[in-house]
Amino acid sequence: MFSHTAAQSCEGRCGEKLAVCSCHSTCDALMDCCVDFKEFCLEISPHSGSLLGGTDFRILNVVFDPSATLTCRFKSEIVTQGFVDVDGVGHCVSPMLFESGWIPFEVSTDGVNYNRAGRWLSAHHSKLDVAFKLLLVNGTQWQYYGTPGVGGVLLMVWNASLINAERVNVELWGYEETGEPYSEHWQADWTYLYTVGKDVLNNGAFSFTPKPTEVPLSNWHMGSMRVSPSTKPDGAQNVNALWSGAHALAYHLEEAFRRDSAGWALGKCILWDEEEKRIPNFLSEIIDCPCTLAQARADTGRFHTDYGCDIEKGSVCTYHPGAVHCVRAIQGSPAYAAGQQCCYDSTGAQVLTGDSIGGSTPDRGHDWGAPPYQKPPRIPGFSHWKYDVITFYYCCLWSDNCDYYFTHRPSSDCRTYQPPKAASVLGDPHFITFDGATYTFNGKGEYVLLQSAAWSLSVQGRTGPMKSENGSVIMATRLSSVAMKEMDSDVIEVRLTDRLDHLQVLMNQEELSFSEQSWMDLKGVFVFSAVPQNVTVMFPSGAGVEVRGRGGVMALTVLLPLEFNNHTQGLLGKMNDNPADDLTSSDGVITPANSSPQDIFTFGAGWAVSNESSLFTYDSQLLLNEYHFGPKHDPSFIPSFSVTEDPSDTLLEPTLRMCSGVGAEFCKYDALISRSLELGNSTLLTQRSHAATMQDLQLVVSCGWLQPPRRGHKEGTLYLQGAKISFSCDHGYCLHGSQERVCQEDGQWSGNDTHCVSGNENVPLLMVIILE
Repeated sequence: MFSHTAAQSCEGRCGEKLAVCSCHSTCDALMDCCVDFKEFCLEISPHSGSLLGGTDFRILNVVFDPSATLTCRFKSEIVTQGFVDVDGVGHCVSPMLFESGWIPFEVSTDGVNYNRAGRWLSAHHSKLDVAFKLLLVNGTQWQYYGTPGVGGVLLMVWNASLINAERVNVELWGYEETGEPYSEHWQADWTYLYTVGKDVLNNGAFSFTPKPTEVPLSNWHMGSMRVSPSTKPDGAQNVNALWSGAHALAYHLEEAFRRDSAGWALGKCILWDEEEKRIPNFLSEIIDCPCTLAQARADTGRFHTDYGCDIEKGSVCTYHPGAVHCVRAIQGSPAYAAGQQCCYDSTGAQVLTGDSIGGSTPDRGHDWGAPPYQKPPRIPGFSHWKYDVITFYYCCLWSDNCDYYFTHRPSSDCRTYQPPKAASVLGDPHFITFDGATYTFNGKGEYVLLQSAAWSLSVQGRTGPMKSENGSVIMATRLSSVAMKEMDSDVIEVRLTDRLDHLQVLMNQEELSFSEQSWMDLKGVFVFSAVPQNVTVMFPSGAGVEVRGRGGVMALTVLLPLEFNNHTQGLLGKMNDNPADDLTSSDGVITPANSSPQDIFTFGAGWAVSNESSLFTYDSQLLLNEYHFGPKHDPSFIPSFSVTEDPSDTLLEPTLRMCSGVGAEFCKYDALISRSLELGNSTLLTQRSHAATMQDLQLVVSCGWLQPPRRGHKEGTLYLQGAKISFSCDHGYCLHGSQERVCQEDGQWSGNDTHCVSGNENVPLLMVIILE
C-alpha cells in the first residue's frame, strides 16, 4: 500500500513518467498527471530575472502554511531565504549568479527536505526590460562625472512595487576579476563598497551629490547601484533588490580624477596597454566580420543584433558614432571565449577603427558571455565591461588616446569572411536545397530534413494534411513541426499552434515562454523569439535554423557555414555545389530533380525517421496515434501530384495574375490545390524572401583596409571590390606612389603604396623613407 501511494506522488520525481501517472511536463496535455504534480513540480511568476539576483518570484498553484519557513536552493548549493505571504503564496528570491540560462531550484519548508522543484531563467542584465532595472537618469552624467563641465546631482529611479519594503538602502557595488588571467585562479567578484542612501523612503526615486573616494574604495572603476530593503544589513547578498546596469564609476573615483581626468585616464590606459601585451592575443581565433550589413543581418546562425546599436530601435549607437547597426558573433571563440563585433554605416558598409572611433571592435570578453560561464572571461556582460568597455573609457572617452585601444581591438575587415549557404522548406511543402535544387514532396509523416554526422546535427520535420476553409482535407501537406539537436544540446522543437501563425517552442518536450525574455541561453543552443511568428535557433557549429509562421503554414530556412560542405544529407540535400545529387536517398541512390512527382515522393518517403531517432514530442492522443504508434511515413496518404489549370476555374485568372516571376510555380500549385489565394501569396513571398537572402549572402570581395600616408590624407572608407581610395599630401609634401587605388576582383589593390615625402623630389624615395 505504501509503495503504491509513493509511486503516485511527484515528490522528488519531477520530469519522470511513473507507472500509473506522470510527473512529466507533457502530463497536462495527456491528462495523466499525478494528483500532486503541481504541488511538487513548480510553476512560478515571474520566471526570469537578472543574473545579479534579487527578484522576488511567486510559487503558483501551491498554498503554504503562513507559519512555514520557506528556503529556496538554486543549483543544489545557493540558498536564499523565501517567505509565505498572508494569502499562503510562497515567494523565493533569486540569487546572484555568474551565468545565464535555466537554473534548477528546489524549495523546502523545513530547511532540510527540498522536495519541490522548478527552474529559474537567469538573464543577461542588459537584456532585461527597463521596468525591472534600477535606472540611472542621464547615464552620460553618471559616467562622465568629474570630467570637465560634468557634475551636479545624480538621479536614479525604479519601480517601487518590486521591492517588498517601505524603506530601502541605496548601495554601490564594485565588480572586479582577480587572479592570473586564463588560470584556475581567475575569479569574478562583486563587492559591496558603501551605502549611498540609508533607510530612505521606497518611493521609486533617489538623488545625491557624489563625493570622491580614496584608496582602496577608489580602486573599483566599474560596478552597479543596488536598492534593497533597509531591514537587511548593508551589503547583504541574495536579498530582494533591484540593480542598475554595469557602468563606469566616474562619480566615485578619487580626487585625482576630478583634478585631471584625462591625465588620470591616460595612466590607466597605459597600464592596460602593458597588461594586454602580457596576456594571450585572442584576435587570430575570432570569426571574421561580414562585409556588408545585408550579409550580417542574413547570417543569423553566426551573428545577432547588438542590443547597443540596433537599426530596428532607432540606431542609438552610443559607443559607435557613425554606425546605424552592429551585430555580434553569437559564439565565443574556442580557446579564449572572445567575442566579435561588427558595425555598419547607413550605406551598409562596415565601419572600421582605422577610420573612426565608432568602428567595429573585437572583445576579450564576449558581451553575452560564453558557456559554461561562471568564471572569467566568460561572465555575461561583466567580463566584457572589465576588459573592453571600462578600458574604452580610459583610452577613448575620458582621454584622447584611442591609438592604444585600437592597437589591441582593431576592426576585422572581412577579407576571410565566407557567407553561409541556405536551404528552405515553404508552402505545402516545397524544398529548396543548399545547392539550389527545387522540388515538392507532400508526404505525411516525420522526416530527416538535415543530418550531419560530422557535427552531430539533426533537423527533423513533421508534416500533416492541410484543410480547406470549410474543414475538408486537402490532398497536400504542410510542415507542422520542426525538431532539432546538435551534439548533446537540448532538443528544440518549434510547432504550429491553433492560433494563426503563432509558434510554440519546446525544450526537451517542455514549453518555453518568451513573454519575459526574447533570448534564451540553453544547453548547447541559443533560441531567439521576439514575436510569436518567428523563432531563430543557433548552434555552436554556426548552424542557424529560422522558423516562421506564414499564411497558416510553417516556413523553414536552415543556414550552414561552408565547413558543412560534403557533410550533409536528408531532404535538404547534399551541400557540395552540385544540385544534381541533392535528391540522394539514405542508401545512396540519386533521384534526378526533374524526375516524376511519384519518384520524388518515393525518394522523400525514404527519409522517414524512426521512433528511436525521433526528436519530436507526442503530447496528445492525436500525435501518439498518428505519428508515434502509426507509420513514420503514412503510405495511405497519396497527395495530388499536380493541379489542372482549368480555364473555367474562377480562381485560375487571379492566381495567374498573382503568381509571376520568382516563385510562380510553387505559388500556383499552392493557390489552386488549397483553393486559397492567401496561401499562394504566402508561398510566393516566402520564396522571394529566400531569393533575397541568397542575394544578400553572395560572396563579396574585400581588399582590406588602407591606411593614409604619413603627412597625408585619404578619401574613401569603402574597401570592397570596385571601391576607389584617393590620396593627397599635406602642404609642402609630394606624393609618391599611386594617387588612386582600386579594389580589384582578386582581392588586391591596384597600383603601389602611397607615401608623402618632403625636399628634393629627385631624391630616391627609398632613401627618403630610410631617413624618416
